[in-house]
Amino acid sequence: MSTPTQLRPGLRLRSQVCDTEVIVVRPGAAPLDLRCGGAPMTAFDAEPAAGGTLRPEHSGGTLLGKRYTTGAEGGPELLVTRAGAGSLSDGDTPLVFKEAKPLPASD
Repeated sequence: MSTPTQLRPGLRLRSQVCDTEVIVVRPGAAPLDLRCGGAPMTAFDAEPAAGGTLRPEHSGGTLLGKRYTTGAEGGPELLVTRAGAGSLSDGDTPLVFKEAKPLPASD
């Protein structure tokens, strides 16, 4: 198990096992064991650990420009700035794609 990451707005992170890069939009209240492809995410400017492999159960991929969250009220929100083959998770719990809210009709 990796150390939970204390998120802050504007923090840039990247995957160690695929091309995924994210930026924190909203940090949420609790630390997050943020992973991508099953491996802990690292600081944007850090070198990925050698020998990291994408875990098949965490290979759902991320979509460029989409936001991901834990689904909990007041939870963190991450914006994908570079898509990749790994899926985002809090430990082994997958993060969910945040749907856009529909705009009200202007009749």
